[in-house]
This record gives sequence, structure tokens and C-alpha cells, in this order.
Amino acid sequence: VLGGSLHWIFQLDLVRDIFLFQCFTGLAFIDVSELKAEHLVSDNQGNLWIRKARQKTKVMCNIPLLDIPLAILEKYEGHPLAKKKGTLLPVPCNQKLNSYLKEIADLCGIKKNLTTHTGRHTFSTVVALANNVSLENVAKMLGHTNTKMTQRYAKVLDQSILRDMQNVRESFSTKTT
Repeated sequence: VLGGSLHWIFQLDLVRDIFLFQCFTGLAFIDVSELKAEHLVSDNQGNLWIRKARQKTKVMCNIPLLDIPLAILEKYEGHPLAKKKGTLLPVPCNQKLNSYLKEIADLCGIKKNLTTHTGRHTFSTVVALANNVSLENVAKMLGHTNTKMTQRYAKVLDQSILRDMQNVRESFSTKTT
């Protein structure tokens, strides 16, 4: 029984890391699962980039690697499953990953339905757009052919801001009466 629990904990740890990798790179599940060493490129200033054609659209995405996804890559360097598949990360199937994400959300009291695609959305809204990265640059990193698709993420951000500010508005209006 203890061995099963330990395996479960290791799986949750891996799934958390894969999800965070998506949150900090914007890569779709299929692109993370197919990520290989050849997709990592250093520029002339020593910055490490992911340069990869998206599996879905074949459009090239160029993503500078931040410290968190870099640490995740280092953590799983040489992992037996990743070595067997010839990939950088030992990514389980999408269905299993989403199932474990649901467990993680339940354990953390998160009501939102976490999926692998939530990681991509999180990158767009929380990591990039909310930190003043231009819509054009977010589109390029996501491998979108134009900003039209990326604008959907911006609208989600606007709706979230509006909802949060509505709470602030209500808070102030009840204090003044």
C-alpha cells in the first residue's frame, strides 16, 4: 500500500511540474509531450529559447525559457521514460494528466476545472498579458498566425478584471451608505 501511495505522490509531483511548465511556456499538451533537445536553442546572448513548430498548426513558436520551466527541465533530465521516448519531459497521456490535475485541484481546494489547456491559458493571461507583454508577442510565443485568436485570451483577462473591480465597487458602495 505504501508503495502505491508513494507512486501516487510522485505522479502528482510530475503532473504539477508539467502543468507549471505549460503555465510558463504556453505550450499545448502535445507540444510539451513532443519537446526534444533539438527544440532548445541558445541565442547569442546566452538566453535559452524553445523554438518549435506547433503540432496542431505547424506554425513556429519562439518562447524564451524563464527560470521555472528551466528548473523543471533540469529536474527531469535523464528521466528513464523521457529517455525512452526521446523527449525532455516524461509526459503521461493527456487523459491521465487531466485526471491527476483534477485530483490536485481537489486537494488544493481549487474549484476551477484544471486541464492541460488551462496551463496554456494561464501563460497567456496571467504570465504574459497581465505582465504587459504585447498581444503580438504573446501570439508569436503561442504560435498563433495572427492576434485574433490571442485576443480571446485578452477578453478573458478583461472579464476577470471587470469581475474583480465589480467586487471592489460593491465593497466601496456598502461602506459609504
